[in-house]
Amino acid sequence: MSDSGGLALYELGREAYQSVWQAMSRYTDARDAHSPDQFWLVEHDPVFTQGRAGKSEHLLMPGDIPVVATDRGGQVTYHGPGQVVLYPLLDVRRRGLGVRELVTLLEESVVDLLADYGVASRACPDAPGVYVGEAKIASLGLRIRRGCSFHGVALNVNMDLTPFSRINPCGYAGLSMTQLSDHTDQAVTAPEVGKALASCLARRLETSLQVCQGRPGAFALTASA
Repeated sequence: MSDSGGLALYELGREAYQSVWQAMSRYTDARDAHSPDQFWLVEHDPVFTQGRAGKSEHLLMPGDIPVVATDRGGQVTYHGPGQVVLYPLLDVRRRGLGVRELVTLLEESVVDLLADYGVASRACPDAPGVYVGEAKIASLGLRIRRGCSFHGVALNVNMDLTPFSRINPCGYAGLSMTQLSDHTDQAVTAPEVGKALASCLARRLETSLQVCQGRPGAFALTASA
């Protein structure tokens, strides 16, 4: 599984969901066998995203928050400031990874990270994601196309959780949501936690991580399309 070439980490700051989704999709379609794997870290503007299997009845009261039908797996979730989203853009075929194995690596990376903050958490085999007690702290949704992954994992760090009450999170009515700041006395921010999460996943992938300046070239592809 190791990759001596390492991984490029891009910190995008706060971005609209659709612009990042479009850039991820274009990068995946433009890749060849030598294209580097990348991690993208981002906080999104408030948005509900509905996965390919999403059912409209799980959108209770979206109100003024936009709803985007996207091509990842899973049901509806919420993204907003104070939540870190890690998008692993990996050539899973080259790395010899199956979908279930990648999901497990993402979940284990979140568990590793939370343990570093003294927070005990667990994955749930029947409901992908990471939980603290019975409350969900991280949600997953992936897409594999042309042997490569995009979309990823969203970890609640220090955010307004209220919008989750407008949906059945991940398709589960009454599911409680939680965040890292509710379980630690340490001051936490999404950018700081995001970099730590990226490091945890790189370790699980047995590869190195290189922080890159600027934005990935895929954003230029999006802009010129």
